[in-house]
Amino acid sequence: MDKRTVLDRLGADGEERLLLSRVWDKWQECSRKNLPAVTVFLSPAQQLAARRMLSAAGVQAGYVFYGGYPGAQRCQLHFLPDWQEEPEQDAIRAIRCTWYREEEVNHRDLLGSLMGLGLTREVIGDILVGEHQADVLVSASVADFLLTGWDSAGHARLHCAPLALEDVIVPEEKTKLIRDTVASLRLDSVVSSAFSISRGRAAEAIAAGRVQLNWQECTKCDRTVGEGDVISLRGLGKCTVESVGGQTRKGRLSISIKRYV
Repeated sequence: MDKRTVLDRLGADGEERLLLSRVWDKWQECSRKNLPAVTVFLSPAQQLAARRMLSAAGVQAGYVFYGGYPGAQRCQLHFLPDWQEEPEQDAIRAIRCTWYREEEVNHRDLLGSLMGLGLTREVIGDILVGEHQADVLVSASVADFLLTGWDSAGHARLHCAPLALEDVIVPEEKTKLIRDTVASLRLDSVVSSAFSISRGRAAEAIAAGRVQLNWQECTKCDRTVGEGDVISLRGLGKCTVESVGGQTRKGRLSISIKRYV
């Protein structure tokens, strides 16, 4: 199946079609030359789209998503030749930024300052903010530039130094476990439970395109949700469906949700 047929079959258009076309070209480059080929950093939604495209093309192996550390959200897609088993470690570099204790710097400040330097989002991986420091994953091609030219974020002065990938610190995410019962596993019902809003407000948010299911916008209130699904509501955060239990005596379903706070 050729590239155009696959992209048409997936219904890809606009930015997604351009992205998937580039992913296809990297796969073909690796296949033709039997050499490693690497994409830019991809968001979780873009990774999902790439997986669907590769599956539609019959590609089941020979590639791996890698973001510099286990569990990274933003990852490069590495196509591996038959003589290689692991992704190219030097395709990603880590930088540790520190600032004075009395200054406050958040994820938005750091990303904004990087974009202000003329970088695009596709060369920036995860930004892991800790106390008075942040570990930032970037494409190797921009690391040296940042080490010499990135000196501020928000109102804070930054000190940047190279960091080995194995020394990256992943902050512990703050979560709370919600145990509840729902009438059904419809998206509007689960969103209502997860974010403590009425079902009507949940339905309005879904219809307005403010809800993502597994990193893709979903405007259907009756979409069925299952264990492991990730739901985000713009302005209120993100949650994961941890487990779905049996029915209660009143015919409702017990559910456990991990909400990120």
